[in-house]
Amino acid sequence: MSLSCENEDTKELLKYCDSGCKTATNSIEQVMEYTKSKELRKLLLEYDKKHAQLGDKCHILLKRYHEEEEDPSFMARTMSYVTTEMKMLINNEEKEIAKVMMDGCNMGIQSLGKYLNQFKKATGECRKIAEDLIDIEFNFMKDLRAYL
Repeated sequence: MSLSCENEDTKELLKYCDSGCKTATNSIEQVMEYTKSKELRKLLLEYDKKHAQLGDKCHILLKRYHEEEEDPSFMARTMSYVTTEMKMLINNEEKEIAKVMMDGCNMGIQSLGKYLNQFKKATGECRKIAEDLIDIEFNFMKDLRAYL
């Protein structure tokens, strides 16, 4: 296929990765205020940093393609925020925080898998970022199991 298709697939996949990193950092920061455990707080900060660093890579590549950053949609942000707030107000124990974060990781893994299949012509560098984000989400879920 043509280079322009490759570039379009790359741009779209990068935008979704960027949006996913922002969604993750927003969610982590949202539950942080409810987190009493020093160990869980440390874990959340570790994965917040990993998502932010990968998001920075997305920004650099998007600039290379003369594209703007992709923010999560207003509706997605609002629904995520309200759902998380409701859960935290009802029960903000460690296990509930872990479950909320794990649900987000699972949604991220599913979405990224779909986008990797959808944007098959994306560059290897871009596909690697998406795969790295899936790995971060998977490892975050694995580490959160200790809090269930």
